[in-house]
Amino acid sequence: MQVAEDISRDQGSKATAGAKFRSGQLRVAIVAPSLRYVGGQSVQADLLLRYWADDPDVKVSFIPIDPPFPAVLRWVGGIPFLRTIVRTPFYLVGLWRGLRDADVAHIYSASYTSFLVAPLPAWIVARLRGKKALINYHSGEARNHLKASWLARAVLKRAGRVVSPSEYLVDVFREFGLLAESVPNIVDFSQFTYRERVPLRPRLVCTRGFHPYYAIDVVIKAFAEVKKQYPEAQLDLVGGGSLEGEMHRLVSDLELTGVNFCGVASRTEIGRYYDGGDIFINGSRLDNMPVSILEAFASGTPVISTAPEGMRYLVEDGRTGLLSQVGDPAALAANVVRVLRDPELAHRLSTNALEQLLRYTWERVREQWLNVYCELVPQTSLRS
Repeated sequence: MQVAEDISRDQGSKATAGAKFRSGQLRVAIVAPSLRYVGGQSVQADLLLRYWADDPDVKVSFIPIDPPFPAVLRWVGGIPFLRTIVRTPFYLVGLWRGLRDADVAHIYSASYTSFLVAPLPAWIVARLRGKKALINYHSGEARNHLKASWLARAVLKRAGRVVSPSEYLVDVFREFGLLAESVPNIVDFSQFTYRERVPLRPRLVCTRGFHPYYAIDVVIKAFAEVKKQYPEAQLDLVGGGSLEGEMHRLVSDLELTGVNFCGVASRTEIGRYYDGGDIFINGSRLDNMPVSILEAFASGTPVISTAPEGMRYLVEDGRTGLLSQVGDPAALAANVVRVLRDPELAHRLSTNALEQLLRYTWERVREQWLNVYCELVPQTSLRS
């Protein structure tokens, strides 16, 4: 397929537009979670680190918000509140040292307590070091967070730049008088293989964590409805989290067969779960720009999802996926059945979604990040 070839060409080629804007490389320190805890932010940060490597314009380094403990303190890692307290001094030292030679601190951010323990210290240290800072805000909880926290609003207002992966959050920030811009997430196309599902089987896959906002219970209940019409249906749940035990009990209570709890998959393993499925199903009740949807687009699995506010900025109902009301498993199941009964619809959804992915290639995203960095740091202030 031509679009798949275009994406591969974009991803494999070395971007040259914008190269050599200046006499010296921009030094960018990425402050983010490590891949020790697989999640959207850690995966995106790791992709930036890998793609910027050996780039003529940017020299990148990494400061983990979760630095490893010394051997004598590793036992603390199993105690949630205590590990945060003990880790903080190590994190602050890492920030002070890591930002010394940086031009830009690229700080990944979530909301609520996470905002206080990770991006806030990084922003403060960047200011103390006299460095430019951008806050790369990823949480779909932004509206409630900003309503509740004057401190978050004050920090974001004073940050050099606020960047979000979605236009949805740009609109949310505007409600609070905050300027933000959108630079989309990157899809690592090397991990996914696009293929047509012919015939389309009732083999469902969901790669969301077992957390309240992702509503895996809605997915399981929808699957129960699908099973009534397709007894051979299968559902792969790829992820982990605090509600996993509850989801096991729900499956048992519904006397469901065909539900496979696959555990957490690493970045290098996740592609095979998409490849094994024929339909991607998502039941979230709050979302920003889930990378899992983009991964489903890249794999060719038609996307069937609920429609929390941010989802419509990513999935166009009837064109790149099918959307239904949040919290309604019957409607979610009806859309699964709809594509199973209409292979032409499933084909249109997956091919349209693939075309949309061109905007998430590294070549496209690289130029956007490079522009943000260059606007933060004028050429005259760079060291050769």
